[in-house]
Amino acid sequence: MEQADLIWLNGELVAWEDAKVHVLTHGLHYGTGVFEGIRCYDTEIGPAVFRHQAHMDRLFKSAELYYMPIPFDREQLRQATLELIGANGFRSCYIRPLVYRGYGTMGLFPLDAPVDVTIATWEWAAYLGEAGKRDGIRAKVSSWRRISPDSLIPHAKASGQYLNSILAKIESHKAGYEEAILLDDHGYVCEGSGENIFVVRDGVIATPPQTASILDGINRMSVVQIARDLGFEVAERNLARAELYLADEVFMTGTAAELVPVREIDDHAIGDGKPGEISRAIQVAFDDALHGRTERYREWLDPVPAAAYARSSTQVA
Repeated sequence: MEQADLIWLNGELVAWEDAKVHVLTHGLHYGTGVFEGIRCYDTEIGPAVFRHQAHMDRLFKSAELYYMPIPFDREQLRQATLELIGANGFRSCYIRPLVYRGYGTMGLFPLDAPVDVTIATWEWAAYLGEAGKRDGIRAKVSSWRRISPDSLIPHAKASGQYLNSILAKIESHKAGYEEAILLDDHGYVCEGSGENIFVVRDGVIATPPQTASILDGINRMSVVQIARDLGFEVAERNLARAELYLADEVFMTGTAAELVPVREIDDHAIGDGKPGEISRAIQVAFDDALHGRTERYREWLDPVPAAAYARSSTQVA
């Protein structure tokens, strides 16, 4: 990964190489952490964070679900993020806030361990590649099922839960595919290893509901609204595995991946094996929203103040 100059750690800007944790940090041993994936884009109104408040809200909700009181409020973390982007001199970047149980105690009872917060930013291209966004990707339905709500909390973006996605991702990679698709514990389509999924058939867009153990993605919510604004019907319902193969189009959304068409699943070509017209129309409109080219969605952008770029390296802790 490409290194930036600074990372925000517990209220201070520190040099990238100095942002360290103890080897007995609780979150390192037990996965007791929650995080977000956010992007800043160089837009027509200047560098701006996409759906910043929605991401902060989800971060705090995830932390609450795992009994982790964050020692900063939403506005403090929002301002810290904007200042960090400016201090690193980024016009566009990926943003990773992380809230985790730190050093101080060991064992499965976590409430005596401190809650630490860090925010990192770095330049990161589209997760599944520009070629994937343009031409579509090949995916495989994983043998691993998505975590059940009977065991963990799928709605929380929690660190330890991503072992589930890692197993699916490695399996798909070793089999020669770009991405994995997980089914839920009832056998319905759930999501990708790091993306939500949409299926298009006979002009109607369908996506799994929150009861299917999905993470309620910020980009998912954005694309649902954009699709409806474009006049498409969007249904949130259970999807059988076979509906993936019978679909006219399939696409996936996520902050890291943005919007990526799927051209093949389990060696079945989707439609004619190329990104479809509806996927393309939504992709274009979504990209316009990300980059501030559409006035209708400007409220989704949180501009980085020009003053943030004036922060001097002498302010490093």
